[in-house]
Formats: sequence, structure tokens, C-alpha cells
Amino acid sequence: MRRVLVPGLLALSLSGCGLSTNSLTAGFADSGQPSSSLPPSRVASNDNPSAPPRKADDRAPKGTYEKAPSGALSDRDYTQTALDPEKARDVINGYRKQHGLKPLRLNTALTEAAKAHSRDLAKWDRISHFGSDGSNPWDRVKRAGFNAKVAAENVGTGQVSIEEVLKGWQTSPGHNKNLLLAEADQMGIALVQDPKTEFKTFWTLVVGSSN
Repeated sequence: MRRVLVPGLLALSLSGCGLSTNSLTAGFADSGQPSSSLPPSRVASNDNPSAPPRKADDRAPKGTYEKAPSGALSDRDYTQTALDPEKARDVINGYRKQHGLKPLRLNTALTEAAKAHSRDLAKWDRISHFGSDGSNPWDRVKRAGFNAKVAAENVGTGQVSIEEVLKGWQTSPGHNKNLLLAEADQMGIALVQDPKTEFKTFWTLVVGSSN
């Protein structure tokens, strides 16, 4: 059975237009219920390989993404922000070990899927599980050449460090479920920074296992 789990992560409250030290989630967890008071985001599914191709534009249905208010993160210091994939893997595996789960290993295809989505989010300065071409996480891991049995995606915007984004994921039920996905044995993680955007940083984690 193929499954894809796709909660997202925001670093600020869009409803209050102010920075929050506790990251809020936007998107749907596995239950299909919104995981915060933010306007609910929808996630498209398209596991049908014979379906018509998506158009390469930014016309995802209304309500499928969030944008940051102007200047909302302008007072944060991103000069030391960086991603060490091996460190991120080790931190995530340490967390999984605490829960008796097998470690994840870095996978090139999942890393490429994560990078592509972070670049796309940065290009349009938004947070979403839709790509600008309408793709969903399942589409993107397939496109990267990963023959997934199960796949899950967490995204985050605005966080300064891997520690901050992981803390947000751990304290959000939907994201935490993905971090602790028992079937997963591989992962890819990416960070794209763009100081010209309102969100500044765009993090994507993809975990999964292959057939």
C-alpha cells in the first residue's frame, strides 16, 4: 500500500502577522484535519501515472499555500544559517532511536526531491506541499527516481537553524509522525536561503522507503 504524509511548517502566525517563537503548522496531517488555526491548506493527490501532465505555472488552487506578511522576519539574523545533511541525519536518527526506531540513511534521490521543492518554494516565496507545477510530494519523489513504497514530507519556512526547524516538527503531531515513520529507512533534506524573500529560508525533509 502506498502512502504519502505531508504536513507543512510555518515559522510565524499569518493570522496575527507577528513572529512566534513556537512554530505553527499549516497543512493537513494524516487525519485530514487542519493542524492549526491557520487557513487550512489542501494537498492534491495524483498517483495515477496516466493522468494528464500538470501545467508548469503557479496556479495551485486557492488556499493551498501561505505567504508571509511583508517584513515579518526582517529582524531575524540568518547570517549563520546553514545545513549540514549528515548532522541533520544524525539528530533525526538520535530522536528516532529514543523511540526504538531504525535509523535513516541519506538518499540521493530523496535529497534531490527535497532540494527541488525548496527551490520552488523560494522562487514563489511561499509554503506549500504543492509545487508550482501542481505536483505533490509523491509526484516529486517519483520524478527524482525514487520508487517509493511510503513517502512523507515536512516543510518549514523562516527557521534560522536545523535545531529550530526540528524542534517545530517534533512539537507538531503531524510532523512528528513523519519524523517517527516506522516504515521509513531513507531521507533527503534541503535548505534554500533567499534574503530577498519574506520567508528567508525554505526547508524540506522527505523520508520514505522503496519497493
